Amino acid sequence: MSSSTAAPGSSPLTDAGPSSLCAREPYVPAERLVAEMVPPPRFDAVRFSTYLPDPRQVSQSEAVETLEGFSAGLGGAHASGSGRRGFFGFGRAKTPKTPVGPRGVYLDGGYGVGKTHLLASLWHATPAEPSRKAFGTFVELTNLVGALGFQQTVRTLSAHSLLCIDEFELDDPGDTVLVSTLLGKLVEAGVALAATSNTLPGKLGEGRFAAADFLREIQGLSAHFRALRIDGEDYRHRGLPEAPAPFTDEQVTKAAYATEGASLDDFPHLLEHLAKVHPSRYGALTDGVRAVCLTGVQPVPDQSTALRLVVLADRLYDREVPVLAAGLPFDKLFSEEMLNGGYRKKYFRAISRLTALARDAKGLVSS
Repeated sequence: MSSSTAAPGSSPLTDAGPSSLCAREPYVPAERLVAEMVPPPRFDAVRFSTYLPDPRQVSQSEAVETLEGFSAGLGGAHASGSGRRGFFGFGRAKTPKTPVGPRGVYLDGGYGVGKTHLLASLWHATPAEPSRKAFGTFVELTNLVGALGFQQTVRTLSAHSLLCIDEFELDDPGDTVLVSTLLGKLVEAGVALAATSNTLPGKLGEGRFAAADFLREIQGLSAHFRALRIDGEDYRHRGLPEAPAPFTDEQVTKAAYATEGASLDDFPHLLEHLAKVHPSRYGALTDGVRAVCLTGVQPVPDQSTALRLVVLADRLYDREVPVLAAGLPFDKLFSEEMLNGGYRKKYFRAISRLTALARDAKGLVSS
């Protein structure tokens, strides 16, 4: 793109100027939802060999070894018509009338220990055609059901060897029943499961709704998985300098105009706009955006808004989109009440990821 003439001493401005996320209301057809069930750009090239376990955390190297064995055990024919494999069953087994033992692996641990890296590595290592293995976030999976309908989702995913679910969280009872039923159908069809979460499968929903009332569904979900605990510190900030302090509105605006493909939005208005777009479309919301510039960053007003912001932060991180911000530092976005509540791990993950993206955006501002 050519650039217009700028004032002396300033950065060149792009002809069109920055776009606005608030002006976008993307529509995502069902076929795109299915086609995009692959690891996002940040994790497209990751492999088990590129995961660097912390030598102080034995659970990290053990997780790599376990997952490599799991992926090797998924080679060969799909359960439908050719026999079913048990969890870590490396040979072909006769198809039982009911599933025997867990059919999946569940990566539990704090934010920033590399769970998504490992989940994507499992997807890449599994010896099946890309069209026969699926990778998506929990919210993308539930939206797929909404787009295709339950039965068609079961038929579509039943043809897969592996379903990887990132950021597995249960935020309401409806999702609990829906996902429990869906995964049960997929296990019966011989689909292997893998998931990541910051919460053990038996504790899903705890602190968010009356989980005790849905204990049967939660226990049913837990029965599908063998949990692997991954300990460690947040690798995104291990040994790296402090995140840059927020810039001024003027600096952010100037950088947005000088950066090709940048978007520029007022933070409160963006939060309002997110309520009008389904969270499963937040990835499409950022299509073609090379940097997100935000002015007027301030505390998130309520929990519903905060959870939408978490999903946007995840999609920006997946797509490696830098975030340049003016106003409040990202570690002040969420109230103490939020950080001490049932969604605290989600909020800390969002802070961690936004901070990493802010570090990536620092170079957009001229010295």
